[in-house]
Amino acid sequence: MADIMTWTGWLLALLQTTLFVACAPLLAIWIKRNKCFWQNRRAPRYVQPYRDLIKLFRKQVVLAENASPLFRMAPYIVFAATIVAAATVPLVATELPTTAIADMLVLIGFLALARFFLALAGMDIGTAFGGMGASREVSLASLAEPALLMVVFTIAMSVQSTNLSNAMTHLLESGLVLRPSLLFALLGLLLVAVAETGRVPVDNPATHLELTMLHEAMILEYSGRHLALMEWAAQLKLMIFGVLIANIFFPWGIATEFTAAALATGLAAVAVKLALLGAILAIAETALAKMRLFQVPQFLNLAFLLALLGALTHIILEAGT
Repeated sequence: MADIMTWTGWLLALLQTTLFVACAPLLAIWIKRNKCFWQNRRAPRYVQPYRDLIKLFRKQVVLAENASPLFRMAPYIVFAATIVAAATVPLVATELPTTAIADMLVLIGFLALARFFLALAGMDIGTAFGGMGASREVSLASLAEPALLMVVFTIAMSVQSTNLSNAMTHLLESGLVLRPSLLFALLGLLLVAVAETGRVPVDNPATHLELTMLHEAMILEYSGRHLALMEWAAQLKLMIFGVLIANIFFPWGIATEFTAAALATGLAAVAVKLALLGAILAIAETALAKMRLFQVPQFLNLAFLLALLGALTHIILEAGT
């Protein structure tokens, strides 16, 4: 453990976080291109989300007359909180100096902080859409966060830790063992991830319809670099949940030592896992229709039930084995 507290370890942690931030738009465009393929539409280029972000950063910011300093600060706070949340998630390697804060509860806390300021910003201007989006976001969060916490508790009981790095190391050392508790936790996390990242069938980030908007309703009044930061934070959040699913439940390939070969293998493994996960998500979004808003609580209740079943399964079948 002492070896990781070196400049090399901190440099790797910084590079891992930078990779997280830089590749988030790439995952978003990968999903979009896959959806275009299955829907027989012309796909945008891989550089398109980066060009969109650059274009927004170059545009002038237009603010409403009644915008408070909170409205101006919110994009920076949301983006910074999401980056710190990403820094807690092992992407390519475990046992980095950031392992001390790589805790699932810390991760949920930073994501909740970003959501809190996002909802405040939605209400700040006083428009109908902003208030509507904020109220919907907070209502769904009151159901999504308990389900996410139950998933965390289920995983923590199985691996004896809430630390992400320790959880991945434990599952790697355990080998390929089918555990019903982790299977239920995986299904619960998949449903929560769909809701938290605003994907079909819970939300549709590609539309701006009054009856369906959740995330987009809160950022309608943003423009320029403020909108770029909000969009980038949303892409980063999608990648955080993708890496969580890929590296917690399928940790094979992640680097546990700091050799060039191990790091290259870890990078290739997570890239393959995210590509596969993105392709599955694109197929699911193509096959499914967006559900009605008042059906979303039932969707999140199912996620909570699956996570609870995972915890009960662990207590009944796996505890003491």
